[in-house]
Amino acid sequence: MLEELKKEVVKIAKEADRSGLCKHRSGNFSIRDKETGYVVVTPTGVDREILTYHDICVMDLDANVIENVTGLRPTSEVLMHLELYKTRDDIFAVAHTHSRFATAFAVLNKPIPAIIYECANLGLKDAVIPVAPYGRPGTRDLSDSVIEPIKRADTILLEKHGVVAVDKDPEEALLKAHYVEELAEVYYRSLAINGGKEPDVFKPEELQKWQYPSEIKLKD
Repeated sequence: MLEELKKEVVKIAKEADRSGLCKHRSGNFSIRDKETGYVVVTPTGVDREILTYHDICVMDLDANVIENVTGLRPTSEVLMHLELYKTRDDIFAVAHTHSRFATAFAVLNKPIPAIIYECANLGLKDAVIPVAPYGRPGTRDLSDSVIEPIKRADTILLEKHGVVAVDKDPEEALLKAHYVEELAEVYYRSLAINGGKEPDVFKPEELQKWQYPSEIKLKD
């Protein structure tokens, strides 16, 4: 069932691991099928090096396991994924990572402001990557914590935990998770260079003005 989506979520999970966004079985990933509404999600406690598409679980939005061929359980944080899909019907992929610089700001409960223009790609309605209040992993508190911040941004921090990035496309969700980590590192270095003084930030309306240059003439 949903074999191609299973293979895609394995690809995303392995790529996140290889690139350093996740280590030691941390993080989890899912994709929502547009036709059935079912969610394919990574299992709990499996090393990404040996993860195969047979290990991927299929669930509905009510947390019922529809299929788990190898008998593995879905990630314990799947309730958060399901809540994200239920909150915004434009979300079809979720990447939850534990990248180091971004997670450091999550530990401090410190939102990351839009200090570089690439933030225009992160759906930041308030020109900031918000922090979802702490919820213990695997609990309803965690899944409830993401509801409000995900309405304001495609990328959020989880207090004392990590990063969530969403999109309609799995590759784009992972790319956004990369952007968050790069932005967090730039922000950290900017604060360090500037003696802790906050850098200038973009206003929300400036981020929303971007458009492809009309001067570029494409072939018909």
